[in-house]
Amino acid sequence: MKTTTIEKLMTKNLIKLNLSDQLTKAESLFKGNNIRHLPVVNGNHIVGMLSYNDLLRISFADATDDDGDTVETTIYDMFTLEQVMSKQVSAVSASDPIEAAAELFITENFHALPVLDHDKLVGIITTTDMIRYYNTKCK
Repeated sequence: MKTTTIEKLMTKNLIKLNLSDQLTKAESLFKGNNIRHLPVVNGNHIVGMLSYNDLLRISFADATDDDGDTVETTIYDMFTLEQVMSKQVSAVSASDPIEAAAELFITENFHALPVLDHDKLVGIITTTDMIRYYNTKCK
C-alpha cells in the first residue's frame, strides 16, 4: 500500500505573520481568510505559531461598537505577537507520511503544524486537512 505524504494534504498558499506584525493584523488575517492558525516567521525561519484561540485568550471576548462591525482591539496593543504566540513549534516535512502529522496531533495536542522542506516553510497541515482526507477516503 502506497503511503500518502503530507505534501498531498498541506496548504501551500501560506498566509503567515512576521514576528514584527501587530496582533490586529493577525486578527484581520484570521477573520478575513476564515482560518484558525498562522505560522510566525522571522525572515525565512519559523519562530512560532499563533492560533485564533491564542487571541481569544487575551481578549476575553470580542467587543464591538454599536454598529457591530468594528472590533475593539485596544487589548491587542498591550501585547506583542511574540508574547502571545506558541514558541514550542514542532514541524513535519512535506515528504513525511501523514501518519507523522497524526502522531504529533495526538501526542502533543496540536491542531496545526508547519511543514518544512530543508528548514524552509513550505506549508501548513491542520487537523481539518486530515479529517477532510479521511472523510473523502472513506466515501
